[in-house]
Amino acid sequence: MRRFPMERLRHGWRASPLPGFFAWWGGELVPLLPARWRDALAGGTGWHLLQQADGDWRLRRAGHAEPLARWSDALDATAQQAALADAWRGTDPEDRRLALLLPADAVLRRVLQLPLAARGKLHQVAGYEMDRQTPFHAAQVYYAVRELAQPAAAGRCAVELLVIRRDTLDPLLARLKTLGIAVDAVDLPQGAGRLGINLLPPEHASHRTRPRLRLNIALAAAAVVLLLLAMGSWLHNREDALAQMQAQVDTLRGGAQQVAALRKQLQDDAGAAGFLARRKAQRPTVLGVLLDLTNRLPSTAWMERFSLDDSGQMGFQGQSPQAAKLLDALKGSTLLDNANFQGSIQSDPATGKERFYMVAQLHKPTPERAAGGKGDASQPADSGSTP
Repeated sequence: MRRFPMERLRHGWRASPLPGFFAWWGGELVPLLPARWRDALAGGTGWHLLQQADGDWRLRRAGHAEPLARWSDALDATAQQAALADAWRGTDPEDRRLALLLPADAVLRRVLQLPLAARGKLHQVAGYEMDRQTPFHAAQVYYAVRELAQPAAAGRCAVELLVIRRDTLDPLLARLKTLGIAVDAVDLPQGAGRLGINLLPPEHASHRTRPRLRLNIALAAAAVVLLLLAMGSWLHNREDALAQMQAQVDTLRGGAQQVAALRKQLQDDAGAAGFLARRKAQRPTVLGVLLDLTNRLPSTAWMERFSLDDSGQMGFQGQSPQAAKLLDALKGSTLLDNANFQGSIQSDPATGKERFYMVAQLHKPTPERAAGGKGDASQPADSGSTP
């Protein structure tokens, strides 16, 4: 049978050691409270025990041996309900819980040792074991299972199986239904109280209205709403204070940003001026490069085209009787590096010379040379002439 999530959670809770721990903890704390607090905490749901003996019904409070009321089962339903109402006088109907106590010899009790993995589903496992552990089938009985605190073998837990035949319990429940008496549990006596099991079939369970629970839920919801409103008000006040502080910070930040922007602009202007000055000092001028080429190329060679880009890549096209010797002429240049021909050298039928195209890279000066700015062939080149 498939169990609902809440039922699985309930079984898991009961199978865990937490209920026992909280019960022990509460038992240790209650004696430390003042008497008035103990009396207030003792109020609430109270169990009453109904037991039949010698044709009479006896009602007593759980934990007390003296009966609150006794009446004969031979009375009619109205008289028995009146006797029960007299015994319950002064108690809140919502706090009344009634347990039917069975004779001890009416219930078959067996102690079993089951695997620890069965803790969360003891009732289901006991149903499977019913044929082996009792002379009855599961369909013939009502049963309950409780875990015992006694030691068990390794990997197992000790549980007690309590079984009562349906044909024994059903007449009692039918009799109480005829009398108009609804019970909340079917249990066994233990001392002045009850054992703590429930053999009552689910179809016979009474459904109670709990207005106090609804009121408590409503009060709890109202408390939560008030708490959320208080927290919201506190957060709103903090947000207002933070907004004011943020406005002040924004005002101060605006002034600081203006000062920082002016400082950055000043630094950028100074850096740009210095950069241009350094670039001018480090890089030869176009006239200086042309002067260097003029001084190194033989008089029999001339240039037809010259280019120099921002990256320092220089290229020139021209004609010479012996173009291959131009590489040796440019090797000693202090302004040009990596001079080389681009493409092939071709003869010009019209002039009888060799047409060439050369490329080179402007020489990058050393830091000492850039800083000094002296001895550079580019310095006097502005007044030179081109071929």
